[in-house]
Amino acid sequence: MQSPCVARCGLNDEDYCMGCYRHIDEIVGWGKASDERKAEIWQNINARKTNMQGGENSAILSRDKWLEAESRIKEVD
Repeated sequence: MQSPCVARCGLNDEDYCMGCYRHIDEIVGWGKASDERKAEIWQNINARKTNMQGGENSAILSRDKWLEAESRIKEVD
């Protein structure tokens, strides 16, 4: 399944990317997610677009943020 990434990464204060509307955990976990989980993420994106449109990127998607999310995902697995 195609990634929702639009190469305009920037996180808001709640760690949602204002480019693709995924949470950092969804971005980091995308590669290992099942097709079912990916479909669920796509559904969430569609709902978020309406609610988050016009928001601002307050932080870049930094390596530190990435590693932090990666450790959260490993804890769940």
